[in-house]
Amino acid sequence: MAACQPFCRLAHLTPRNLSGDSNVADLDLLQGTLDTLVLKTLSWGPRHGYAVAQWIKATSDGTISVEDRALYVALHRLEERRLVESKWGLSENNRKAKYYQLTPAGRGHLKQRSADWTEYANAVFKILRVL
Repeated sequence: MAACQPFCRLAHLTPRNLSGDSNVADLDLLQGTLDTLVLKTLSWGPRHGYAVAQWIKATSDGTISVEDRALYVALHRLEERRLVESKWGLSENNRKAKYYQLTPAGRGHLKQRSADWTEYANAVFKILRVL
């Protein structure tokens, strides 16, 4: 699991890289990653925050878990950027919950970020395969 950090444990979003040095680029990468994962989750339909976190964890077979605070900061950031919108509703437990859904701009942003991530991941894998 240590080799996977900081990417696999989004629960620990801090502006620090593995060596402990402050690095804003690392934080931007992590925030962008979390935003993209949230947008992907919402591409399957509206969900409340807890359901977003559960979907990410389940879909990654438990490798990626998102801390509540990081998730809600991301959801609010996405809402401010008009990539998601929210409305109040009732959860499966009959409790009041805020449901988030993608906007058309959010769908377009997800498509672009998915392409960017695929290109980035392929480049990293190419480097890692070099003997």
